[in-house]
Amino acid sequence: MNFRLRTSRKIENEIKSLQQLLNLQPYILVRLAVALSLRSDERILVENYRDNSGLEFNRSTITGEFDALFKAMIIEHTGHPLSDDEYFPSYFKAHLERGIPMLSEHYRYAGNVEKLITQLAQLG
Repeated sequence: MNFRLRTSRKIENEIKSLQQLLNLQPYILVRLAVALSLRSDERILVENYRDNSGLEFNRSTITGEFDALFKAMIIEHTGHPLSDDEYFPSYFKAHLERGIPMLSEHYRYAGNVEKLITQLAQLG
């Protein structure tokens, strides 16, 4: 069982940029990004997210007490059962990698952190 994941270098840079702009901890940005990715109906292809040259995250730090909830949502999105090793890091990382650019785009559209939070809350 793997309890760590590494992002791509590109996503590492986007996370660091968002962290400075939003003044939020990386694990909060990761959670928001995964949630945004899960809103998409588009199927996720884990093989598209193989670059592991970026930030390293510990599973308990980024999912915390919500690990079972994240796993259930990712399984629901995938449409078939996942082993623990498939869920984390493979599918979780794929959703993180897809979601960070979505979060960046939402921020660019909102213009500031308060508007971003309001915008994300309205997504329901």
